[in-house]
Amino acid sequence: MSQFKVSALKYRPINFNEVIGQDMITKTLEKAIENQQLAQSLLFCGPRGVGKTTCARILAKKINQFDSSNSNNYSYNIFELDAASNNSVDDIRNLTEQVRVPPQLGDFKVFIIDEVHMLTTSAFNAFLKTLEEPPSHAIFILATTEKNKIIPTILSRCQIYDFKRIKIKDIVLVLEKVSNKQNINFEVEALNLIAEKADGAVRDALSIFDQLVISCTSNLTLENVSRNLNVINTNIYFNLTDEILKKNIPGILIKIEDIINSGYDLYELIYGMNKHFRNLLLCNDNNSNSLFELSESIKDKYLNYSSKFEINLLLNSLDILTES
Repeated sequence: MSQFKVSALKYRPINFNEVIGQDMITKTLEKAIENQQLAQSLLFCGPRGVGKTTCARILAKKINQFDSSNSNNYSYNIFELDAASNNSVDDIRNLTEQVRVPPQLGDFKVFIIDEVHMLTTSAFNAFLKTLEEPPSHAIFILATTEKNKIIPTILSRCQIYDFKRIKIKDIVLVLEKVSNKQNINFEVEALNLIAEKADGAVRDALSIFDQLVISCTSNLTLENVSRNLNVINTNIYFNLTDEILKKNIPGILIKIEDIINSGYDLYELIYGMNKHFRNLLLCNDNNSNSLFELSESIKDKYLNYSSKFEINLLLNSLDILTES
């Protein structure tokens, strides 16, 4: 059996142009390198799976290779430390010993410390002096998902970059590219469902994608994906809304019973209907439809459908669903 490589690693960005959803950060970092104004202590913070460690690795490579005409291997100048499992004072002392030694090749040594919030208070204090007055050849890139757990004295010594959650539209574009590369058939609505489930994390979306490719035999339809993820798909919400517009109470009860018999939770139904009516409300007005997060094809469907509703009906429906 050949070794399988997960999509999150296989399609990991190798330069800033491939990083999605963090344009302001990547442009700032590139300009800082061009102008030779890169700070020696950087803190990348934000939710999981949004590109913090990836950007740290890309930046570490660019620091030495920028404006270099030779093809030397600068990988020996990059050191990574996982603070989740190396969080003691001794681990930091070992790191500071490495910091003192200048690079044999290139101008800088780059130290990436992932999950830095996991360091103990003693380890943070042991790291303070080195971070405040590092040697000219050392650059530190700290990454964390929980900035609030980092002591203020560390924060004050770093240039902070806040990474944001990736938009659903951007995650769908990544999934489309990966699907095309792997010759996988897909429906855009199915990829939207994966992106919603990932909750702003590209890594999570690609992990779900790999799992579904196996179970759906490389045919990612909305029905297959919703069944495998046990998530109610948008078609069910539209069908239920049709019965509400008709004021067909028996039809509504029958559809709710079908949803329950399919194994879906009632809380998930109410939560999903709340989002559904919110989307209809956003698309009911030209000024607010720009807030709609899903892909253009689904947005068109909501735009056409929202015209059937009066604004008061949407607001009352949202009040009832929120109360429920």
